[in-house]
Amino acid sequence: MLAMLDDVMWTYQSVVYSVGINGILALSMYVVLAIGQLSLGQAAFMGIGAYTGALLTLKLGLPFPIVLAGSALVPAAVALLIGGPTLRLTGVYLAIATIGLGEVFRILFVNWDYAGGALGLSAIPERGSALLIYGLLIVFLVGFLALGRSRIGRAMEAMREDEVAAGVMGVNLPVYRMAALVTSAMLAGIAGALSAHVSSFIGPNDYGFDAAVTILSYALLGGIGSPLGPVLGSTVLTLLPEVLRPLADFRLLINGMIIVLAVLFMPRGVLPWRMARTG
Repeated sequence: MLAMLDDVMWTYQSVVYSVGINGILALSMYVVLAIGQLSLGQAAFMGIGAYTGALLTLKLGLPFPIVLAGSALVPAAVALLIGGPTLRLTGVYLAIATIGLGEVFRILFVNWDYAGGALGLSAIPERGSALLIYGLLIVFLVGFLALGRSRIGRAMEAMREDEVAAGVMGVNLPVYRMAALVTSAMLAGIAGALSAHVSSFIGPNDYGFDAAVTILSYALLGGIGSPLGPVLGSTVLTLLPEVLRPLADFRLLINGMIIVLAVLFMPRGVLPWRMARTG
C-alpha cells in the first residue's frame, strides 16, 4: 500500500502540490472579496513572494522557515505602501489599478538582472513538501473559519453587503480594507515561495494578467460565502486539466464555459452557504 502511494505521489506530485498552493492563493482572493473589494493584485504579490523566497535561498542560503517569513513580509510591506492610494478606489477602478500594479512588477522582474531578468531564476532547491503545503493550507483555512464566525466576520460581511451601512454602524472601513489587503499579500507571497521551491524555476511572465484572472476564477467558481468555497473552486480548476487531458485541445474552452455557467446560474458559487455567526 505504501509503495502504491509512493508511486501515485511520484506520478502526480506536481498536481498534488498545485492543488495545495492554489488553495492558499484562493484564500488570498477570498480575504479581499469577503469585504466587497475587487483587488486583482494577488498575482503580483505572489511574484514578489516567489522572487523574495528564491533570492533568499539562492543568494543567502537562509533556512526555509526564514525564507517563508520573508516571502510573507515583503509583499505585506508593499501592500502597506500602495494600500493608501489604491484603497481609496472601489469596484472596477480598484481592479484596474491592481492589474496595473501587477504589470509594473512584471516589467520590473523582466528588467532586474540580479534576479535573472527575462530568463527568471532556475535551479531553486526543492524545499517544499506536501505535508508543509497542506499543513499551511489547513491552518489558514481553520483560521478563516474561526474568524468568519466572530464579530470581525460579521463586520466583513456587512462591508460586503453594504459598505456605507457598515460604516454608519461603526465598522472602521479603512482599517478593514488595509488589513484585508495586507493579509491577502502575505498569503499570496507564501504561495509564491512554496511554488518556487517545488517547481525549481520562476519567470516574470508567471505572474501577469492571466495568473490574476485565474486566481479570481477560483473564488467565482467556489463562492465566497465561506473560505471553503474558493478552496473548492481552486481544487476543481486545478484538477480539471488533468481530468480533461484526452481533450487537450479543448481544455481552455471547457474551463471557460464552466466559469461562465457558474457565474450565470450559480452566482454565489458551487458552495453558496454562509457560516453561522457567533459573539
